[in-house]
Amino acid sequence: MDTLDTIEHWRARTFSSLLNFVLVFGVLTALASVWAALERDLWPVVVVDLAALGWLLAIWWCDGAAHAVRVGNFLALIFLVGVGLMITVGPVSQVYLLAAPVLATVLLGLRPALWWLACASLAVFTLSLAGIARLDASAIAAGPAAAAIVALNFLFVGGLITTTCAMLQRGLIKTLERVAVFARSLEQGKNELQAVNNELRLTAAAVARLNEMVAIVKSDRHGGAQPIIFVNDAFEKRSGYQRSELLGREWDMLLGAEPQSRQARRVALSMAKVEQADAELLYHSKSGEPYWVELELVPFADEGGVNTHWVAVGRDVTDRKKVERHIHQLAYYDGLTGLPNRRLLVDRIEAQLAAVQTTTHFGAILLVDLDRFKYINDARGHATGDALLRHAAERLAALAGKDDTVARIGGDEFVILLPRLSDDFDYATVAALATADKVRAAIAEQFDIDGQSYSSSASVGVALLPKSGQTAQDLLREADTAMHRAKLAGRNRVSIFETTMRAEVEQRLALERDLAAALRQGELAMHAQLQVDCAGVPHGVELLARWRRADGSFVSPERFIPVAEETGLIQPLGQWALREACLALCTFTQAGFKLPVSVNVSPSQFRQPEFLSQVRAVLAETGAPAHLLIFELTESLLVDNLEGTLSRMHELAALGIRLSIDDFGTGYSSLAYLRRMPLFELKIDRTFIQDAPGDENGKAIVQSILAMASHLGLRATAEGVETHEQASFLAANGAAGMQGYLFARPMPLPDLIKLLNENPRGIVAAGAAGDAMPAAAA
Repeated sequence: MDTLDTIEHWRARTFSSLLNFVLVFGVLTALASVWAALERDLWPVVVVDLAALGWLLAIWWCDGAAHAVRVGNFLALIFLVGVGLMITVGPVSQVYLLAAPVLATVLLGLRPALWWLACASLAVFTLSLAGIARLDASAIAAGPAAAAIVALNFLFVGGLITTTCAMLQRGLIKTLERVAVFARSLEQGKNELQAVNNELRLTAAAVARLNEMVAIVKSDRHGGAQPIIFVNDAFEKRSGYQRSELLGREWDMLLGAEPQSRQARRVALSMAKVEQADAELLYHSKSGEPYWVELELVPFADEGGVNTHWVAVGRDVTDRKKVERHIHQLAYYDGLTGLPNRRLLVDRIEAQLAAVQTTTHFGAILLVDLDRFKYINDARGHATGDALLRHAAERLAALAGKDDTVARIGGDEFVILLPRLSDDFDYATVAALATADKVRAAIAEQFDIDGQSYSSSASVGVALLPKSGQTAQDLLREADTAMHRAKLAGRNRVSIFETTMRAEVEQRLALERDLAAALRQGELAMHAQLQVDCAGVPHGVELLARWRRADGSFVSPERFIPVAEETGLIQPLGQWALREACLALCTFTQAGFKLPVSVNVSPSQFRQPEFLSQVRAVLAETGAPAHLLIFELTESLLVDNLEGTLSRMHELAALGIRLSIDDFGTGYSSLAYLRRMPLFELKIDRTFIQDAPGDENGKAIVQSILAMASHLGLRATAEGVETHEQASFLAANGAAGMQGYLFARPMPLPDLIKLLNENPRGIVAAGAAGDAMPAAAA
């Protein structure tokens, strides 16, 4: 315990102060007493005063002596002075004798005080009994009784004062002990607080130097202001604001003046509910520059569970957003005209079909085909043909309303989506035909290209929507059927789809019945198409379903797969395909080839509750190695129930099965979700490969996907490779794998095993034999 907190220290300090006081006033008193005594010739008094003064000076001078020794001498001095004064002055000097035990209590403790009290009482009794001091009681004759009464009274009063002082001192000692304990606790707390502060300084220094943006916002439970109280260097640097300009401002100050986005509103709602939130928000720097931030907002609660602050961690994802927008533009817009392409058109038609389920609005689809375009394109070259297409696109866009969509779906075909024509079907039909006539008239006007005039016309097919159970593809098919009817009628015509054009629909129903029978009768078979690396070395196989009717004719997968998906036959078809893939793996393994086998899994099959158990059962039944099995999934899986899909993916990956995104770039998923998926491979859609490397848009899309796959550590496999130019382009840009007719067509498993045995060093890119089917069907 610190000496400042002990009673001994306070006794020493008290005695030092008291001694100085007594010395000053004692000298003055002694000198005055000596002067008075000399005038009256009281030499005993003079001797006593001078002796006492000398003794006092000696005690004061010897400040290095022990405390008990100095105090003992001081008390002895007072005692003797008291005895002397009682002899010379009289009973009034008893106060000197009483001072000794009282001061002993304060300066030494209770036991020394009682000893001095006993000495003082004995002195009073002795002096009274001897008659030296006149202390007798007036009511009692002088003698031992009177001396005893005086001594006892002195003892009682002295004892009362002494014990009272002792009790007070004992309370002071306890208080000092408690103060000492409290002081030690404070000191310990101070040390702990200092250690915490040191850790906080280290943490703050580390946070301040993070590359990610960090901000701490003070929370307000009552919905009031939520000011920023801390930002790190990265936040300050990216926002362009000084730290002093940010502190105290609202956390959403960087969102700008534009109306809040859906993500920002979701973050605000999460904050109101005191829930963790993550979002991608568009911020604005001090200079007004927009930049995207991937934000994670975490509530921070005190010991009572009350949220006091928000910790926001942000990453600048502007570059990633630019890549996403660029890929989206390339994937969903026509590079020549800037109009939406087929993918985006289908998206909007499906959205319109979903929207009109609860309304009575009728709309229409106009499919526009430019007559004689091929003749102009072949005669004047692609530059003139492209210019004609751009002019036609501008005219069609000028005719469209703000809610309409004009798209180029390929070649010289355009589509106009008119979502809201009328609540009355007949009036909507008239309005659609009127718009079609305007289109035909606009295209019929002369096109001025490089000083030359060119004439064209348009054949327009019209399909009304909605119709029960129709999809976007159904409507486009109806419009296409009507357009061909217009061409057959002599071109430059408008034709509306009628029920007499339903022959194709009837054929589709027949195909559905035949497919169900084919599944029962075993007419379906799996053919295998080889996948190779850039050197032609096989590194995988994709299994593709083939349907050969009993009469020997083939049905294209492009015909029966959509029918299976729409009718629910895709589930038994998918179960069959899964089993065939596992058996194929065993076949390849027995033949000495450990090649991964890929098989397509449809979204409806993947979402089945029993799908995972089915996979486990087939693996256990066939003994196929799960690590060589690859499931090819489409991005459409991510449209609904993203978290459930990701969970299912991780469960499959835990079995050892590898996952691939098929037809990558044609779906709906955000690239931000790729890093959350346990993926092995991205398969580049054949439509992009067909455009590369000659088409700049197709080339840019393929390069972007390859670069992204490399960055994410995924294998990239290109489908539909049919020319040496495509293969060289893919190899030069880092494609890990290629698949297409240039290397091998789909073929029965025994034929593929034979091909592998005949080419142990790799496949020569010359277009191996296999299915005699069109490339698009592969």
